[in-house]
Amino acid sequence: MIKIYLAGEIHTNWRDALIDQCKSANINAQFSSPVTNHEFSDNCGVEILGFEEKNFWKDQKGANINSIRTKKAINDSDIVIVKFGEKYKQWNAAFDAGYAAALNKSIIVIHSDEHQHALKEIDSAASAVASNNEQVVRILKYVLNGDL
Repeated sequence: MIKIYLAGEIHTNWRDALIDQCKSANINAQFSSPVTNHEFSDNCGVEILGFEEKNFWKDQKGANINSIRTKKAINDSDIVIVKFGEKYKQWNAAFDAGYAAALNKSIIVIHSDEHQHALKEIDSAASAVASNNEQVVRILKYVLNGDL
């Protein structure tokens, strides 16, 4: 079984769709991801460790706790898939890609052609750059089974 970490934007259901597509393609994979409930992710620090008056410290607490989950999941993964969405700038996705690259993980990036220039350094660190989930599933099938 291959372990895949799904990093990136949390505002669409791309993860669920990709997991379903992988199941349909008989790809034997275990998936992990960041907490995709935006409120939980943002507030975990103050919910667990206590209130902060300043947003900076609230964000610090949350980011530090979330980093424990992210680091473990990326460390445990065989492949990291990073999706950059259309609507928001995903600095966290860029960070996850950089962390995965530093660990020499295989990275598949998903983004539209519109973001090619902005993501050129991340693309150059990736093993593959796809524009949609279907291409990712085909990459995984090829990597795991040699199937086109």
